[in-house]
Amino acid sequence: MSEKFVGTPRKVSTHVNQNEDLIFEKSSPGKKAYRLAELDVPAVDAASLLGEHTRKDLGVMPELSEIEIIRHFTRLSTWNYAIDLGMYPLGSCTMKYNPRINELVSRLEGLAEAHPYQPESLSQGALGIMKLLSECLIEITGMDAITLQPAAGAHGEFTGILLAKAFHTANGNPRKKILIPDSAHGTNPATAAVCGYQVANLKSNAKGMVDLAELEKAVDEDVAALMLTNPSTIGVFESDIHKIADILHAKGALLYMDGANMNALCGKTRPGDFGADVMHLNLHKTFSTPHGGGGPGSGPVACKKILEPFLPTPVVVERENGLLGLEYNRPQTVGRVRAWYGNFGMFIRALAYILANGPDGLRQTTEDAVLNANYLRAKLKHLFDLPFDAPSMHEVVFSDKRQTKNGVKTGDMGKRLIDYGFHAYTVSFPLVVPGAMMIEPTESESKEELDLLVDALEQIAREADENPEIVKTAPHTTRLQRLDETTAARKPVLRWKAPAAATPLTPDSAAKEW
Repeated sequence: MSEKFVGTPRKVSTHVNQNEDLIFEKSSPGKKAYRLAELDVPAVDAASLLGEHTRKDLGVMPELSEIEIIRHFTRLSTWNYAIDLGMYPLGSCTMKYNPRINELVSRLEGLAEAHPYQPESLSQGALGIMKLLSECLIEITGMDAITLQPAAGAHGEFTGILLAKAFHTANGNPRKKILIPDSAHGTNPATAAVCGYQVANLKSNAKGMVDLAELEKAVDEDVAALMLTNPSTIGVFESDIHKIADILHAKGALLYMDGANMNALCGKTRPGDFGADVMHLNLHKTFSTPHGGGGPGSGPVACKKILEPFLPTPVVVERENGLLGLEYNRPQTVGRVRAWYGNFGMFIRALAYILANGPDGLRQTTEDAVLNANYLRAKLKHLFDLPFDAPSMHEVVFSDKRQTKNGVKTGDMGKRLIDYGFHAYTVSFPLVVPGAMMIEPTESESKEELDLLVDALEQIAREADENPEIVKTAPHTTRLQRLDETTAARKPVLRWKAPAAATPLTPDSAAKEW
């Protein structure tokens, strides 16, 4: 058992206090981080070039030396946690390692500096990447066509439901409702509402899966689609997925699959083969492109042939002369959903990941991800409540039911985990599990790293029984202690505001404004 934080953890020295780390407070008039050569051309007044658009007041800007700037941002970087530092057990997020080879190829000069205004004749390499990635993703999903445009998972959901709506409208009835299980991602009902649909919830059965009897009663000619996450948000595979698809198709409805958890299926089974009509993928989850603070997402949408005419344009096609080009003439298209062609840098990284692994490697990553989740389940089920006994896939969901008798909740244990050097798991989600503890190790983590996490959670479970206060007041080793989360959510301070011009800028006034 680790003795790392037995009892009250020590506080970590911050070197500087909170207020001193604000870059504006280090500012002094006249400091510069650069030196320019004397002007050797006639000076031009900006106002003569920009006219009325010239800004008169540049506001309060910090004036610092180069070393102060470097130290400021380097110091801030040490406040952050990163996948390069340790495990991210965030369930449903699939925070896997981003291989450096992906980053290398995305920075190749001809790709990193490609411009969307380039003519097709000079963009054959970029278009080739988009076409090959599309073909790979179509094969992986078992679908017939795809768009790479959507910029994130929720954006992919939006695009997929637009396709469903366009399909039903073309058939003479746009329909009125979208069915969504109670275990769905929160973006699912939001997407349906934004697309103009009414949302009807489906209750899960005792196994946390779709209740077929409830589904049959709910599906009628007003239902456009069911938005289903498979594996579900409790980490279990919908064992009756074929029956679900048949029930929907019998009434003319579509099966939309939220592909957020594709890391449990990739290389093992294909959604198109078990009845899905349209789905989005998260390149930033399953295919290891950076996400969160590390880079933009990408949420391609794959579909069956019946929905292909409605895909966003432009579409990469092969011309008669053998060159690749962009086709815009699709009369039934839902139109653009993204400026230009999508987050191209993510396409490069995802394709590099797919090609580096190959079919066998992708299958192995899936098997390893599922194995890791089940290893954690086996190691921790004696400490934390397991609300569903269905087999776990890529993630395992516990609850805080045993710990709440001492007033310790899932959020407390997640914060305490920070003291042990780990990022918190996903707390309080899915909503069908009160006090949920959602853990997804991905395939990136070794047995040694998993054992360290088990070690920490065992210690936290013991503390919850013997010394609950230490858990309820965690974290103890971070530079900032517990925040007022309600106020932070409702009244976020998102930018620094300079004091009034007549008030001299001092460390105290800057801190107050911050």
